[in-house]
Amino acid sequence: QVQLVESGGGSVQAGGSLRLSCSASGLTYSTYYYMGWFRQAPGKSREGVAAIYGGGTSTDYVDSVKGRFTISRDNAKNILYLQMNSLKPEDTAMYYCAATGYSSSPLRPYTYNYWGQGTQVTVSS
Repeated sequence: QVQLVESGGGSVQAGGSLRLSCSASGLTYSTYYYMGWFRQAPGKSREGVAAIYGGGTSTDYVDSVKGRFTISRDNAKNILYLQMNSLKPEDTAMYYCAATGYSSSPLRPYTYNYWGQGTQVTVSS
């Protein structure tokens, strides 16, 4: 049974930093899974923030977080991270970790079939 558990969310002021973690279990050959971070703000659709695949050698980011967020994974511990720096109020959302065996569009939520419960990030101005 696949389980993804996010942690690390919280409330910060603009310009601050947070690191999200996602502990994954039940993924066979987890190194080869596509994994991503997605977010959903109230009244908005879920959007892809960052994805990592190819055993961790390839990454994708949505334009709005490039240069500020970094996705990484610890394959030995099956933990996915999202380091978020220079946070802005528009980054406020529920953040979700997701995994899939393959994705032709790693930032597209509909291509992922395993999801965590989410962790809230709130950035105040």
